[in-house]
Amino acid sequence: MEPPTNYGHGNRAFLQALLARGTLTYPEARPIIAAIINADNAKNPDSEECRPDQVSEQIFMKYIDKASSAVSLFDYEIRSTQHQATKERIFALVNTASDPQTQLATIYSPEELSFIKRVLDAMFEKFNRPRMESLCITEMQAIKLARPPRRESQGGDEPQSQAPVDRGLKHSEVENVLESLVEGGWFEISREGFYSLSPRALMELRPWLVDMYNDADAEPNDWQRIKFCEACKEIVTWGLRCSDPDCTLRLHDICQQAFWRSRRGTTCPKCSREWTGDHYVGERAITMTEAYQRGRRRSGGHRNTLADDVIREQGAEEESEGEEVGGGEEEEEEE
Repeated sequence: MEPPTNYGHGNRAFLQALLARGTLTYPEARPIIAAIINADNAKNPDSEECRPDQVSEQIFMKYIDKASSAVSLFDYEIRSTQHQATKERIFALVNTASDPQTQLATIYSPEELSFIKRVLDAMFEKFNRPRMESLCITEMQAIKLARPPRRESQGGDEPQSQAPVDRGLKHSEVENVLESLVEGGWFEISREGFYSLSPRALMELRPWLVDMYNDADAEPNDWQRIKFCEACKEIVTWGLRCSDPDCTLRLHDICQQAFWRSRRGTTCPKCSREWTGDHYVGERAITMTEAYQRGRRRSGGHRNTLADDVIREQGAEEESEGEEVGGGEEEEEEE
């Protein structure tokens, strides 16, 4: 196997920039490519300086295509996706051979890896329920995961002398890991202070997330922890859901307009309810609730425990609904 033809120092420099950043957008790439072109033309006195605004999308895609061909020799590929909130197209270098734990093991210690797994479990299990799919976590919630459950930290049923002991992380170490995950392009942090998986992470971890958190034996319309947009078929961690809590239709905000235009109506194709557009997937499942807004007004914007309060309130409502259903069944049996 050989690198693509006409693959020069400029292409290597572009790939190095992508490696250093992890992700790249067209606007971010324009000054990089302009600098590369100017460096290539430095020995030619007749060449004109290339400005970033002169780098067309066609030129950008040529660099992307050559970089993708080069990295394919090493079990990497360059994938792209649209940001769920901003619609900006993002290009990322994705490892197609190793699992995420193997990749992160070169950067993080075993204790830090265990903490990251607990954070992912919280995002996709604890904070991802049929009535509230928030799929995100605050720093305060992450700090509560600094140490593993006691049974896990002692190595389960194995003798403590034989099993490695996970002593967890200090609070300052939790903050450092979260900051590192954001800088490394794995996590994003919103203005409201919620951490969620970045577009790059969703692209790279997609198979692992589905295997880890979804039920392979579930029926097509069963609720699953990893959800996909009905329009683009990509993972939804920021988007919209049907007003029927038992319906599994999910859409990205950026996909819904074209989706409903193609259907010439806004009736949910799965449950036949009218689509309202005000039921959310992602942090807005928390921040758009009256409880959260009310808490912000009362606390003057102090958000440390607001998310927990909303989730706790939602959990109480779910339990109440369950009790009502159970009570109704008992009454029917008595009759």
